[in-house]
Amino acid sequence: MGVSVAPAFRHADAVPPLTPDGEEARRWAQEELSDPVYTAAEPTPLDRLARAIGGFFDQLFSSEIPNGWGPTLAVVAALVVIVLIVAAFLIWGLPRATRRTRATGAELFGVAEERSAARLRRDAASHADRGDWDGAIVLRFRGLARAVVERDLLEVPPGATVHAFARTAGRVFPGCAAALEEAAAAFDDVRYLRRPGTPELYARVVAVDEAIMAARPLLAVSGAVPR
Repeated sequence: MGVSVAPAFRHADAVPPLTPDGEEARRWAQEELSDPVYTAAEPTPLDRLARAIGGFFDQLFSSEIPNGWGPTLAVVAALVVIVLIVAAFLIWGLPRATRRTRATGAELFGVAEERSAARLRRDAASHADRGDWDGAIVLRFRGLARAVVERDLLEVPPGATVHAFARTAGRVFPGCAAALEEAAAAFDDVRYLRRPGTPELYARVVAVDEAIMAARPLLAVSGAVPR
């Protein structure tokens, strides 16, 4: 009595091989990758871009620089520094330059005045040396106002009066508020009321101007002078 195994061998021969040939393996791979699960898991173009940028900055700031990248990274770093400097200038430099240009070229108490505060003070002193107290008082008060504008503490729009300026500047420099009103009155006396100026009135305007130069402003109440 023996056990027959021939049928089993015949069945095994009928099973296809488990190792596919090249064409069959390619077909299986295509079928597998066509599954939506794999499609959803693929990185998007945005993901690839983010990875590329991240890899670039990793190389840029890493201590190990690949061969041939040294000059390129130096150029990129220089360009980044230049861009940052230009951006800082555009953000902080240009507005200040624009304000200064506007301050030295705008109307000031009814007259187009391009002189700086320092120049107005020098011209006022020249008038005082000649005994022209009217001109000295007017120019010194204009120099006082221009100096406040140049410090970016106030803006004096066209049409603003000296008394409006004095009231607003008095809130920025509360310790000089009364003296500012007196200086504005002296300006009005010689400029509009045709009252003669005196050395005492000029000295009063000079004193408040010098006091404001030395005073610390209250920036919280600074702003534009009302018309």
